[in-house]
Amino acid sequence: MSDSLRVAIEAAKKGGEVTLRYFETSVAREVKADRSFVTAADKEAEAAIIATIQKHFPSHGFLAEEGGASNHASEFMWVIDPLDGTANFVNGLPLFSTSIALLRNGVPVVAVVYHALGDTVYAAEKGKGSTWKGTASRVSNGGPEHAMITFEPGKKEKERLNQLFSNAERFIKSKRYIGSCALALGSLARGGIEGVFVLGLDKWDYAAGVLLVEEAGGKLTDFEGKPWVFGSSNDFVASNGVVHDALLRLAAAD
Repeated sequence: MSDSLRVAIEAAKKGGEVTLRYFETSVAREVKADRSFVTAADKEAEAAIIATIQKHFPSHGFLAEEGGASNHASEFMWVIDPLDGTANFVNGLPLFSTSIALLRNGVPVVAVVYHALGDTVYAAEKGKGSTWKGTASRVSNGGPEHAMITFEPGKKEKERLNQLFSNAERFIKSKRYIGSCALALGSLARGGIEGVFVLGLDKWDYAAGVLLVEEAGGKLTDFEGKPWVFGSSNDFVASNGVVHDALLRLAAAD
């Protein structure tokens, strides 16, 4: 395990500890300009994560959901979502996580998604595979007749979400809307589900998850089936590969 992955896991657990202290409490919440929530848990967890990383890598840059970006000139950039699934969190639903990715020259090279409630770590390093609970993980080999997929939309994508959601079972067995992109992509990487549609989210929502999927043998394309490159757009389809054609047909359906 590299030093950067070890630090990412340490930082994710520090952030997760903060969110657990606030979960199922009357945590104060604010509504941001895009109508999403931010809580004291988000802010405190992000501070704990950044402090942990800076202790080991003081020259690295950061792109974080609540704190914005710093040190753009650095070759290394940490992309952080301290609490992915805040709406679930504030409503007492156990579907939230901490997501941390390290980019090198704009490409994800280290990824950690931490589900604090289960003390579960999803992790990956570029070229070294993906793990779940410390054991190597792979995408499933399930086909459309058995597939479960999820949809992870941004705030402005509800009409597109509704169209995809209503058509989904023409192409695959079942569908979900989890509300935490990081957890959805982690579940795909460990073989729990077969596909994820990402629509109009931000880099911190999916930066870690896409590396988990890639290193677990999954497939990533745009909605037309062309190879998806990190940073090219905020819309993509991730799958186990087996169901990918079915998901592209869903994307094209009226």
